[in-house]
Amino acid sequence: MGFLSSLFKGNYIIKRQKTMVQRSFCIGNLVQSLRAASFPSKRAAYHRHTSQTTSMRVASQPSAYSEAEYADVDWDKLGFGLTPANYMYVMRCSKDENFKGRLNRYGNIELSPSAGVLNYGQGLFEGTKANRTEDERILLFRPEQNATRMRFGAERMCMPSPSIEQFVDAVKETVLANKRWIPPPGKGSLYVRTLLLGSGPVLGLAPAPEYTFLIYVSPVRNYFKEGTAPLNLYIDEEFVRASPGGAGGVKTITNYAPVMKAIAKAKSRGFSDVLYLDALNRKYLEEVSSCNIFIVKGNLISTPATNGTILEGVTRKSIIEIARDHGYQVEERAILVDELVDADEVFCTGTAVGVAPVGSITHQNRRIEFKSEGRLVSQELYSNLVGLQTGRIEDKKGWTVEIH
Repeated sequence: MGFLSSLFKGNYIIKRQKTMVQRSFCIGNLVQSLRAASFPSKRAAYHRHTSQTTSMRVASQPSAYSEAEYADVDWDKLGFGLTPANYMYVMRCSKDENFKGRLNRYGNIELSPSAGVLNYGQGLFEGTKANRTEDERILLFRPEQNATRMRFGAERMCMPSPSIEQFVDAVKETVLANKRWIPPPGKGSLYVRTLLLGSGPVLGLAPAPEYTFLIYVSPVRNYFKEGTAPLNLYIDEEFVRASPGGAGGVKTITNYAPVMKAIAKAKSRGFSDVLYLDALNRKYLEEVSSCNIFIVKGNLISTPATNGTILEGVTRKSIIEIARDHGYQVEERAILVDELVDADEVFCTGTAVGVAPVGSITHQNRRIEFKSEGRLVSQELYSNLVGLQTGRIEDKKGWTVEIH
């Protein structure tokens, strides 16, 4: 009886262990399915990411980069939508400490519900691009300018910021890790989004005790649905983008959500975007929702001066210098909305939009049209800008940074 009892007991334990293993396997599959379902469908379609959530506090180091030349993307259908690549960069610092970080697999991040960025909007972002040249070199365009602007914005928002060297090195490392997501020449760019967040917990209105610098990338092409076709802008006198004494001159995240209502209103009426006027007088041009504005009259190119309410764009700065190199007179000044009726051309500039021609601007139910065919100043400047960014034109200014 002792032997049989032991045998039955042993069989029972084996069966129970099998049942527990089967249940564990089923639960594991269910968890993996739920995790996979929480990510965008594009990621699942491309089979390019892990399904695990990435924590800011416990991050896994990537083991190796993919050796495939290009990611599985239909480059001809690329727009300005999120197509997450394999890796992101996370760097953190606490009060009185230096930023330290590394690459991680792209994934969700963990934040305290009382994080400064969630409660009080203490955050900044920057955007730059990496391009692939015809001879397969990888070029960044003036990343130190983005680093400098982030440091300027961080001072305004009471945040520590990575040094210019840390910023640029992190961008380089992130781009190289995601090299296969850089579109082929002529098919787009790799957009690089850098974020600085007040990630530490805080209840009262005060700077966060901890900060996170994060980089992710996505292959992109045209920002506007019009592609390279001229834009149709709308001047909405109800809304303003920024006010004197505010934070319109820095790239804080709090500058962007408030314009969504104005954009939605304009798009519902068939316009591409909104051109904002100054907050005090409602008669001077400021900028479009996410880009700077220029007007052309003969050999004179004018753009609103950056006076604290207008973001000093890196593309804006570059176009001003390129235009002067090509013999144009460029003025940074206050521009009355009434000057639009005399303009030959109007165009927008920005990292995302590049240089976009404007076909018309509607103000107070009056549609003003501009030259958008034939020889265009905007097209000349855009060709030179893209030529520098993609290595087709020799860079004598030292604006491009080649990474290996």
